[in-house]
Amino acid sequence: MTAPLALYVHWPYCARICPYCDFNVVRARGRTDEEAALVGAILADLRGQAERLEGPRRLESIFFGGGTPSLMPPEAAARIVETARALFEAAPGLEVTLEANPTDAEAARFAGFAAAGVERLSLGVQALEDSALAFLGRNHDAAEARRAAETARSVFPRLSLDLIYARPGQTPDAWAGELEAALELGPEHVSPYQLTLEPGTAMSRAADRRRFEPCDAETAADLYDATQAVLEAAGFHAYEVSNHARGEAARSRHNLAVWRGAEYLGVGPGAHGRLVLEGRRTATRAAAGISDYIARVGMAGTSVELEPLDARAAAEERLMLGLRIAEGVGLAEVAALGLDPAQAPMAALIEAGLLSAGAGRLAATQAGRLVLDRVIAELVTGSAP
Repeated sequence: MTAPLALYVHWPYCARICPYCDFNVVRARGRTDEEAALVGAILADLRGQAERLEGPRRLESIFFGGGTPSLMPPEAAARIVETARALFEAAPGLEVTLEANPTDAEAARFAGFAAAGVERLSLGVQALEDSALAFLGRNHDAAEARRAAETARSVFPRLSLDLIYARPGQTPDAWAGELEAALELGPEHVSPYQLTLEPGTAMSRAADRRRFEPCDAETAADLYDATQAVLEAAGFHAYEVSNHARGEAARSRHNLAVWRGAEYLGVGPGAHGRLVLEGRRTATRAAAGISDYIARVGMAGTSVELEPLDARAAAEERLMLGLRIAEGVGLAEVAALGLDPAQAPMAALIEAGLLSAGAGRLAATQAGRLVLDRVIAELVTGSAP
């Protein structure tokens, strides 16, 4: 039987680095020659990693992330899609997603990406208030976001919107109104993310200097509840902690593959992957620096380093990802952790209403999703060695 495979392509360039971002990104200005060389390296890396796979794979999805892959030349995206299709059997309805920023210049390029094979656009709206967009360091305003969504709807069969909440001073009522306005833009999928102050980012440093007051935990919980209420009422099911879809067909096949523990191949600077090599689940990671990535691919045919995971490490990762989705994770998939619904720590978390267990599966409840990091930590640290 042909094993399913997802492909992640990391495009590291951004027009501007957002102050909350801790991804592997760089400013795009003046890097035309480097960008062309990077496309060639990504294609070579893709071929090199494909040669390592044991047996055929069925390609279920391609996800262009970053960074800002909508800054990529559409013809480069077309070459990557064509190469991936040539290397692997393409599943029926192969999902090809591209992340985009809603500047007018990028929206005008949407038709080129559609011709390249992209049929699902993930649009980084982030907010529909100009003051909030300025705080988040975005290079578009709310009017541009609405125009980009309108253009995307006319070009792509599928549209997803990214939004950020738990911003300073935000109230549940205001956030509910903003969500409702976002739904009027016609997406089939919405990804509302809670603003997180990652260490080392410009926003984290600003908070440390008291330049703004971060959202407190109680307000963040109220905002989360408002998110669920508005989206569920509009027919958007929370199939993952931060992802809501209007029906199963609208769910992200690529992200579900990752959360369900499927194999995924990562290409591009700093890209991660998970493959089964020599019978073991193996973590892959590409060189983070662009020039380093290009040089390593040129020398070795691929840039990734391999780290085989032992049974416990693989089970911990499976638990962490599986509890993010509503369907949860099979207890058999995390057997190496020795978890038992009748014993601590799992029994206590079930009793507290943070976990549910049944039919051989373990899932986080809505209350558990609010404190998912703590739930996972308790399961991992309190489980059998």
